[in-house]
Amino acid sequence: MNVTRGFTGRPRVANPGLPPGQYDAGDDWPVLSAEVTPDLTPADWSFRIDGLVERPHAWDWEQAHALPGSSYAGDIHCVTSWSKFGVRFGGVSLDTFFDVVRPHGSATHALAYSHSGYTTNLPLADLTGGRAWIAWEYDGEPLAPEHGGPARLLVPHLYFWKSAKWIAGITLLDHDEPGFWERNGYHARGNPWEEQRYSGD
Repeated sequence: MNVTRGFTGRPRVANPGLPPGQYDAGDDWPVLSAEVTPDLTPADWSFRIDGLVERPHAWDWEQAHALPGSSYAGDIHCVTSWSKFGVRFGGVSLDTFFDVVRPHGSATHALAYSHSGYTTNLPLADLTGGRAWIAWEYDGEPLAPEHGGPARLLVPHLYFWKSAKWIAGITLLDHDEPGFWERNGYHARGNPWEEQRYSGD
């Protein structure tokens, strides 16, 4: 994904639900990835949480689907300036996975990584309290591969590069460790309402 400070996208329309610098993508869902979409089937997919936890654990597709389901209905925002309103994702809350592994009190940050090798960093507080999901459905249908299927991380209150596609795992840490885009000039957190697009914003 090549993004520069000069990116302008579509003309902005005044909308109190839009973070600053964003436009409403309407029915479009632009496909932007740092990598080629992997050939990953549900049978090949797995998800693991390790690092500063009491019980590191991994789930395959069937084991993850056996957990209590949860959904998100709301908006998503991309650093390239588009936003989508009224999206619906289905999957499992990350809180449910964390209940199994039991994070240590010293854990403050997370490094999420994908089956493709992509990584992104997040404060642990942005992944708990009903704020993040492992999602495998969009609008009632299986999540398409180009949008991160079979399953992706969903952290909708942050810019969407934080919602790692093809999620493979999360490692909990006692410090912040930059991921792929963060090492390449993007903001460490990525709050759309504060326009935290680039390092120093």
